[in-house]
Amino acid sequence: MKMVVLLHRASWLSVLLIQWCCALPGDAQLIVSGNENKIEVIPGGPSAIFDAEPDSVSFIHFDRFPPRVEHVVGISNSVIGPPSNVVITPDHRVAFISNAVKVDRDAELGYVPDTLIHVLDLTAKPPKVVAAVHAGRQPSGMSISPDGKTLLVANRDEGTITVWSVSGTQLNLIQSVEIATPEDQLSDVAISPDGKLVLASVQEGHYLSVLELQGGRLTLSDRKLSVCGKPYRTVITRDGTLGITAGSGELAPDVHALTIVDLTENPIRTIDYVPVGNAPESFEVSPDSKLIAVMLFNGANALPEDPTRTEHGLLKLLARRGKTFETVQALPLGRITQGAAFTSDGKYLLAQCHDLREIRVYRVVGESIEDTGHRIQTPGHPSSIRAAQ
Repeated sequence: MKMVVLLHRASWLSVLLIQWCCALPGDAQLIVSGNENKIEVIPGGPSAIFDAEPDSVSFIHFDRFPPRVEHVVGISNSVIGPPSNVVITPDHRVAFISNAVKVDRDAELGYVPDTLIHVLDLTAKPPKVVAAVHAGRQPSGMSISPDGKTLLVANRDEGTITVWSVSGTQLNLIQSVEIATPEDQLSDVAISPDGKLVLASVQEGHYLSVLELQGGRLTLSDRKLSVCGKPYRTVITRDGTLGITAGSGELAPDVHALTIVDLTENPIRTIDYVPVGNAPESFEVSPDSKLIAVMLFNGANALPEDPTRTEHGLLKLLARRGKTFETVQALPLGRITQGAAFTSDGKYLLAQCHDLREIRVYRVVGESIEDTGHRIQTPGHPSSIRAAQ
């Protein structure tokens, strides 16, 4: 009888263990990189590559070091726009990645705006596309609410933010909010940790737009925040105290800056500009809100005959000082820098080198980073990147 009871208990423990394993969230140390082949950024600007190899997505798992890497070919994405056109849900089970443009032989630039957003099931092995929706024209920067229920998409060629409800792998369009004209180039969008405040970068308008998110619906305020240069990537720190954007000005060798917005003040306000160097393509803030990694073209993307041309792009690390930041380190990269991402535990930093088709891996040590020497080779030009939170 005792043996039967023990077996019965063991059976229930097995069932509970299976249920617990099935309920586990996805990989908390995951980083997703979008790699594009149809558009290549070269000195002088982007160039369309007709009949190119398919785009791809790399899934980088930091449950060990060196990290495990899975490349999935055939998922279109784009280098046009800030590298924040990929986002992972808070439960780490689903990712969304947009394709801002598609090639067109008859177009003046060789490409035209697309509207496509892929839905990726991260629990599949390997991850796979399970659905797709159409947003506004040229879907660029994206952000998801902390509760995982609302996805915001900045549609750069339309000047709108589309609001989507999220339920598993299902996306449903709730509203489209007009923010600016298409010519103003609405590029990125960020949601605060409490899910209520939204900042959107209006690149050619030279300002940050302030919005409110409540009950899954978005409302535009009349508040516009001053910025340095043309705001592109926009982030709200995980502690909810600061809004940050990176703004390029004109051509090299001018020094450009980060704009710091104090979100603890009422009303919120721009309080500082932090010089970082030439052409900040993107940046990312560490999970503890104490470090910023800035990716700079640094004049390396200029044409060979340009006297301001340099030999390499730069990765600059900034450390927090109260409500502002200061540069503490600079490391060379390839000529065409793109996105950066910290792992969710803050132990590693990844930097995309578009021209070299590689992602460099750094170890975070206090207020500095060390090059691990590890390089992730990608089957395309790494162009967008996001870490699970």
